Amino acid sequence: MCSSDLALLLPLLVLAATVRAADPIKVGEFASLTGKDATFGQSQHKGVLLALEEINAKGGVLGRKVELISEDNQSKPGESATVAKKLLSREKVVALLGEVTSSRSLEVAPLAQAAKVPMIASGATNPAVTQKGDYVFRVCFIDDFQGTVMAKFALTELKVRRVATLTSVSSAYSVGLAKYFKETFTAGGGSVALEQKFNEGDKDFRAQLTAIRAAGVDAIFIPAYYTEAALICKQARDLGLTIPLLGTDGWESSEFIAIGGKAVEGCYLVTHYSAENGSSVVRDFNTRYEQRWGTPSNALSALGYDAAKLLIDALRRAGTTDASKLRDALAATRNFTGAAGTITFDAQRNPNKSAVVLTVRDGAFRFLKDVNP
Repeated sequence: MCSSDLALLLPLLVLAATVRAADPIKVGEFASLTGKDATFGQSQHKGVLLALEEINAKGGVLGRKVELISEDNQSKPGESATVAKKLLSREKVVALLGEVTSSRSLEVAPLAQAAKVPMIASGATNPAVTQKGDYVFRVCFIDDFQGTVMAKFALTELKVRRVATLTSVSSAYSVGLAKYFKETFTAGGGSVALEQKFNEGDKDFRAQLTAIRAAGVDAIFIPAYYTEAALICKQARDLGLTIPLLGTDGWESSEFIAIGGKAVEGCYLVTHYSAENGSSVVRDFNTRYEQRWGTPSNALSALGYDAAKLLIDALRRAGTTDASKLRDALAATRNFTGAAGTITFDAQRNPNKSAVVLTVRDGAFRFLKDVNP
């Protein structure tokens, strides 16, 4: 090639490189946008979208806009792995955001690890999620803390000493929470008098609740997702059980109250965030969320927002989309201020965060108290 040809070609090469550099940064999200857990995924998605819209309005990151590619797992087992493979292999995303549930996050974590693409789970609290590899992170607390918080709340605030548990044996989330609750509750002087079980998708819990009623317990711990939990609460009240019903972050959905109605009034749950928290960070986030979506924020929208903002912060600190450098920047996160609390990752890539206890009053989740680790 002669020098004149090279001179003509060089500007074209520079232009092509500039175009490639300006291409959007692709971020993948997998969520239950439809199906039985749809309110979970929709809340996560709204939080993620708000975060990335705010980032792009300020010019993006690393001089590039961020493109969100969302995939719906339809709340179905196995579907998260299918859509994650598409995001990883076809779309070539720089990171994965999601999921809310532990079981669906456990499907994808090994795939992200094998591809060496960082994954940031929003609400997946089962400890095993981040144990799948050093490319897997989460922005929520884990189940041993959540189960401990509710056990201590039952003992110290409600003064109950004898409880029953009603656990979904087909859910890693539910089984783990029941274990941690029992360990803390019994260590604190209480007793778990009866352990009853069900499967995800069950609709009739009267046999288990009748056995619990006969056991004469002071409260029932129900670590379950909102559909089954609401039905359990309704059927418990129908059977004359007026004792406290205790739950976890899987209850936090508008559908829990819509399905449960008056039966869920006075129930208690532990979760990650409350829009009623008086901090300026929470007030500011909730205001922007309401302006964008027309409804108040909840724990899962706050966690989705935090997962996306944390990713952008790590990209900025890494100075590149290179996967290994992005992973290292995420692992080095210290004192990141999120809507749902401050994030500093430990060696297992889990944050050490506070929780909140809510109750249902007048058809809405109401803030009761903060609980620190």
